[in-house]
Amino acid sequence: MNNTTTNSTGAISDSNQTYWILLITELMIKVSQYGMGAVIIVGNIGSLLSCIVLFQPVLRKNPCALYYLASSATQFIDFNFGLMTRMLQYGYNVQTASYVLWFCKIRYYLLYVFVAIPRYFIILAAIDRYFASSRNALRRQWSSKKFAYRLIVANMIFWPLIYTHVLVFYEIQNGECAPKHGTYNMFFGIYIAFDSGILPPSLMVIFSLLTLKNIRQIKKRTYPMNRINGSQPIQPVIMSKKDIQMFKIAFNEAIIFVVLSILNPCYFLYRAFTMNVAKSPLRLLVEWSIFHTSYVFLQLEFALTFFIYIWTAPLFRHEFQRLIKNRLSRRRVENPRTLSIE
Repeated sequence: MNNTTTNSTGAISDSNQTYWILLITELMIKVSQYGMGAVIIVGNIGSLLSCIVLFQPVLRKNPCALYYLASSATQFIDFNFGLMTRMLQYGYNVQTASYVLWFCKIRYYLLYVFVAIPRYFIILAAIDRYFASSRNALRRQWSSKKFAYRLIVANMIFWPLIYTHVLVFYEIQNGECAPKHGTYNMFFGIYIAFDSGILPPSLMVIFSLLTLKNIRQIKKRTYPMNRINGSQPIQPVIMSKKDIQMFKIAFNEAIIFVVLSILNPCYFLYRAFTMNVAKSPLRLLVEWSIFHTSYVFLQLEFALTFFIYIWTAPLFRHEFQRLIKNRLSRRRVENPRTLSIE
């Protein structure tokens, strides 16, 4: 009797596990197809519009806007290669990376590189706001177009070099493209958790708070020509409206960044420290689903940048509206000519 009860209980447990596995699998397929598809569409449109607006003379003179322009331009590769291949793999079962070794290595290499490059352009923009708001004249000199161009080139070179280890240690294991088992797997999990999850939001929050502190100090000290001990008047540091708006963009991006990226490093740390733990198929699937969802959130933060610009910066919004009005006025001018010819 006891054996019969035990067998029936085990059968029910297996049945429940199969049900949840099928349900979660189907849910992740839908997330891949529709969630990632929506992020790709919105991200491409947003990146294109951001590039067009940020390239206008009134904005591209600002070093912070140059970082945002570079970030928006490089996001195209991330959306149309990294995210697109992931959507095809998990949404439509196109498993090229799981069977072709060179594609496995190249795909993950480019994926990590072109997530890091636009992300650190945004971080450089936050750091630039700190320099631009500093009362130290030498620090303010670091917020310049010349310095921005140099850092943009350096960022484009630095991350492809940093991630070369992916080309060496990624391999196909049990039909999956993944880091090599053992020491490298643990190293890579901790490294990604720090590089992608802990360091970026920390830098953005730190420099955003430091910039906010500088701006508050500037407002307190902005009087019509300060004098010290009867000496010659000292001109206070004054930030333009454009600089203030660029800071607001950086500050809001820092908030969105922290909210959307927190899940990803938590997953990698968990995976690194539980790699030798025996896990059921359901637990493995749940863990993978969490990682998959965290990756969608990481891409969503890029897709939302255009809307952050529009929402935060009146100058960006004005330039966007001006471009639309100019485009519409050109069509109105062209249409009468077409009608007269007909």
